[in-house]
Amino acid sequence: MQMRTLGNSGLDVSAIGLGCMGMSQSYGQPMETADAVHLIRAAFDRGITFFDTAEVYGPFTNEEVVGEALQPIRDQVVIATKFGIDIAGTARHDGMDSRPQHIRDVVEASLRRLRTDHIDLLYQHRVDPVVPIEEVAGAVKDLISQGKVKHFGLSEAGVRTIRRAHAVQPVAAVQSEYSLWWREPEEAILPVLEELGIGFVPFSPLGKGFLTGAIDASTTFDSSDFRNTVPRFAEDARKANQALVDAIGVIAAEKKATSAQVALAWLLAQKPWIVPIPGTTKLDRLEENIASATIALTADDLAKIENAVSAIAVKGARYSPQQEARIDR
Repeated sequence: MQMRTLGNSGLDVSAIGLGCMGMSQSYGQPMETADAVHLIRAAFDRGITFFDTAEVYGPFTNEEVVGEALQPIRDQVVIATKFGIDIAGTARHDGMDSRPQHIRDVVEASLRRLRTDHIDLLYQHRVDPVVPIEEVAGAVKDLISQGKVKHFGLSEAGVRTIRRAHAVQPVAAVQSEYSLWWREPEEAILPVLEELGIGFVPFSPLGKGFLTGAIDASTTFDSSDFRNTVPRFAEDARKANQALVDAIGVIAAEKKATSAQVALAWLLAQKPWIVPIPGTTKLDRLEENIASATIALTADDLAKIENAVSAIAVKGARYSPQQEARIDR
């Protein structure tokens, strides 16, 4: 597996990371702990060194799984986790909580669950509209000075927030959704990250599974699958959006690759400091995703992809209105 550095941070990670959320929530029934541990270790054995989790995934259980899986190889991997969600529901009605004391409490609990003495990359999960980002960055700066955290990150943060946070404590990475069917970061986020030397970590790089080609208008999801609430996954939207998957599939066939591999290779070709974190619960999909790092897209390939997908208007919002309200602009 080739390695990449997240911006100017000096944080080196595998070119493809592993998003661990789906092992514990959101995409149907959670995996058995032993199976999830086995999959995470299989990812490491195949070259992945970058693992993404959060206290809210489960809640809490995903960090426990990641901690158990990576404890024997802790010094060989990079663990990212997140704070900022009021899981107990006691702080505010909007579900956020990035007060400095809460950040400190979350980090102590995460360290215990992750079975480690430090967090390599600590993200604010969502920007808190009540707590100034300077206070948030300052709290993380203190944790870095104590050795409990190595690097600071932001998730779904807007340009103004990124600049303000970076002025207090250098931001190593910003994590947001980015893929061939959600390209909003190209408008403002990617330029400012390049200017400031900040890495970018796309989550849902396969469009929550849609870009794999395994989902169509007739697909039904488990009752616990959050895609049931996503407008972009409504049946009529899936039917309309099939054109995008078909276009990627044509190019994948020419490259003797899968649609998922082309979608990930496209992300890797955008910038050398972009590191996608596809998630999966299946070993064969894990291996498929890892192999995408070996696919070299030429300038002609990229132009062909651009011409194909730019002519297709993707239907449906990527979040419910309630979830969209949490996104910093």
